Amino acid sequence: MMTRLFRVFAIAISSFLLFSINLPSALAAQTINWSYGGTENPTQWGHLSKDFALCELGKAQSPINISEAANSSPANINFDYKPSPLEVVNNGHTIQVNYAEGSKVTIEGNEYALLQFHFHTPSEHYINGQASPMEMHLVHRDQSGHLAVVAVMLSEGMSNSLVSQVWEHLPAYGEVSNVGNLLINAVDLLPSKRSYFSYDGSLTTPPCSEGVSWNIFTEPVKVSKEQIEKFAQIFRVDARPLQPLNNRTTQLHN
Repeated sequence: MMTRLFRVFAIAISSFLLFSINLPSALAAQTINWSYGGTENPTQWGHLSKDFALCELGKAQSPINISEAANSSPANINFDYKPSPLEVVNNGHTIQVNYAEGSKVTIEGNEYALLQFHFHTPSEHYINGQASPMEMHLVHRDQSGHLAVVAVMLSEGMSNSLVSQVWEHLPAYGEVSNVGNLLINAVDLLPSKRSYFSYDGSLTTPPCSEGVSWNIFTEPVKVSKEQIEKFAQIFRVDARPLQPLNNRTTQLHN
């Protein structure tokens, strides 16, 4: 039993470090319980720990409703994603796919390494007041530790083959599915149209660290009703409510 508990804790720490900007906050996020419901719901995150203070006091928090975006520079995200062995983690808050080293994205001339991608239901961001059934976040980090997230809205339609591969290897809570003989490529989760919205925001989970570059595709990717329902059977809701814009501007890159 102790061996299993240690493994669960180790998985949680390694998974959250991929989100983290600083180690103390990351450790706090794993030793302090937080949730999307009950007494530890998002309205209470800022009270659970001093390390989570930005969840309540931050002025550049995510997610937001995207509307009235200003036209900006042309769409300029260059994806250099390589195949990666499938590694799926259930960390108790989402299904996360850890990605092998060597894949990167260049956003407005800045290069970031792809760390992982994960899912939320319903979508955390809204576009013109409308949510999508799901949202996927591709999390990247540059050499200085700055994070950039590329977000893809997932709408109901045809089944997505890569999502099917992930769903076929969903682990139980605290477990990892390593499928070394199965290679995936996250480029298969991107829409054909590459226009996107951008704004400066935060992590959408504790410790809600700010300074995150958000880049959200305008075009959704289709997943089937069955794929949406299968995720919802594990996480009925794992989305933080919308946060105030607080005079920030959102930009549209066509």
